[in-house]
Formats: sequence, structure tokens, C-alpha cells
Amino acid sequence: MRAERVLAHFDEQAGFCAEYGSPFTAHLILRLRDDLAAGGPVAALVGDWPGNPRADVVALRLTGALHAAALTGRDAALAQTYPAAQTDWSMDEVWPAARAFLQRETDWVRDFIRSAPQTNETRRSIALLAAFLAFAREWRGPIDAYELGASAGLNLNWDRFHYRTRTWEWGRPSPVLIDTDWQAAPPSLDVRPNIRHRAGCDLNPLDIRDPAQRLQLKSYIWADQADRMARFDGAAELALQHNAQVERASADQWIAEKLAARAPDAAALVYHSVFLQYPPREVRAAIVDAIEQAGVRATPQAPLAWVRLEPEALTDGVEEGFRFVIDLITWPGRERRILGYTDGHVRTVHPA
Repeated sequence: MRAERVLAHFDEQAGFCAEYGSPFTAHLILRLRDDLAAGGPVAALVGDWPGNPRADVVALRLTGALHAAALTGRDAALAQTYPAAQTDWSMDEVWPAARAFLQRETDWVRDFIRSAPQTNETRRSIALLAAFLAFAREWRGPIDAYELGASAGLNLNWDRFHYRTRTWEWGRPSPVLIDTDWQAAPPSLDVRPNIRHRAGCDLNPLDIRDPAQRLQLKSYIWADQADRMARFDGAAELALQHNAQVERASADQWIAEKLAARAPDAAALVYHSVFLQYPPREVRAAIVDAIEQAGVRATPQAPLAWVRLEPEALTDGVEEGFRFVIDLITWPGRERRILGYTDGHVRTVHPA
């Protein structure tokens, strides 16, 4: 029964990868699926996966391990088959090398897949930016920013990225250029948030200063998406330059403590992206309660803003909803504005 659930997850995840523009990862996951069904090394690794394979994104743990082996040169033969070495890659060449690696390096792979994938997807910042700028238009004072589920802290530097679409552009020159198909109304481009302090938390933060952890984070990017890897490299450069650090903590306790001790002379900006579905239900409820309670205490001299990029199933209870909501909630007064809809990789932003 466990293996059947993993097989179903592999089929679904392969479809997601194909839809999100990664045929390489989609085809690789289908080969992993077939090997699991045939009782090969994949079956030995994840066939009796104890948790929910969909929630644990088991397929992406395995593709991350293989990409890490290619990026680090742990398997030179495998690296030579990957898109970075062969733009005209063939899965008929990739899979034999990948399967041999899984069979030979079982202990290393098993250790690698214990950790959940962290993508720290920088492109999500362009969706959040619309809400950040909307708030900055109303509040010109200092802002203390807090990111939940910050991973390695790449998106703590969102105001240091450069954003460009067909219809608008914002930001100073930067090693990180972010674009997307923006179909919603342009954000408020004539303001710049006054970020006084920035902090983030994560249950398992990765240290971007550690080359091994930096490569681990990069390995979760799909191997045939060179634009995402280029954005990652630029964001890692900024994180190193500005010494981005993420505290190891549970988000509910961390944000409750931060908001309880917040300064009386600055706005607090709480934000997160594609994060809220991962904590247990009781932790998620505690996060929401901590923010709502802080909102009650907000004043005109110390307002609170909550910016989210999360599935509408969570934000609005839309059953079977696949869109991601970009919204801004501000206090005092608790006003909510939906600024647009997108997907988990922010490939297109649609009007609200």
C-alpha cells in the first residue's frame, strides 16, 4: 500500500514538472517511478516511505539528490548527461547513470533525502513586491521585516533585486533580475520601502555561507531551468554580501515573540511565500493567531502588514483551488486586499 501511494505521487509530480516547464525532471521522475514499480534501487530507498509521499515531495527529494551528485561532481559520468553539460540531453543516457548512482550510493542518497526540499524560489518576490509597494505607498516610515519559512534567507533581500516585466520595471541594478508575465495592474513604482531591519526563521535553515549547504539548496532547482539557477547564484551572492542569517525556530513561537517585542516607532511587515501549507495544522493556527493578535495591538504609529503568497485553498478555503493568492492585510483596522493570482513559480500574474 505504501508503494502504491509513492507511485501515485510520482505520476502526479511528473505532471506538475511538465506543466511548470521542466521536461527533464518530469521524464526523470517517470523513470524513477518505473524503477520503483520494478523493485529496483528506488524501491529500496522510498518504497516503504513512512509519511505522506505527496506532502513530503519524495520525488523531488530524489531528483535533488541526483542533481547534487551532478553539481558536485560526486558522479562525473552522471554530470556529463545532465542539461548543464548537454543541452540536447537524452533520458536514455541520463537514466542508466542515475540508476547506477542510486544503487551504488544508497547510503548517501538515503541520508540526503531525509531533508525536505528547499527551493527558496526568488521569483516569488515579484509577486510579493506588489504588496510591499502597496504598503510602502501608505507608510513612509521605517519597516521591520520578518519572513516565515525563510530557508537560507535569499528572499530577505527582495528590495535589492531588480524586477522587469513587459509593462513595468522597478529596482536598482542587481545580480538578481526577476521577470514574469505580468497581466495584473502594475504596482506602485514610485515608492521604495524603508527597510530598517530584516529577519527570518526556518525549522531547518540552510547556511548560504557553507558551500556544501549552498550546493544542496541549488540542487533542488530543476536541472533544465538555467534561468532559475542564474537567479539563485545572484541571490546567493547578495546573501553573502549582506550576511543574511536565518534563525532556527518554529514559525509560530518565533513570530509571536518578534511581534510581542516589536518597536513602537516602526511598521512590522510579516511575509511568507508557499510556506503555510507545510506546518502542522495547530502550528499554522498559532501563526495566524499571533499575527491577528498583534494586529489588534497595532497603532497608526506602528502599523502591521501581513503579505502572503499562498494557495487559495488555505487563504480562502477554496476546495480544489490551484491558484495562489497574492494578498495584503493591514492594521489598524484589518483591511485585506487581493492584488492578484499566480502559481507556485509565479510564471504569470493575473488580475484579482
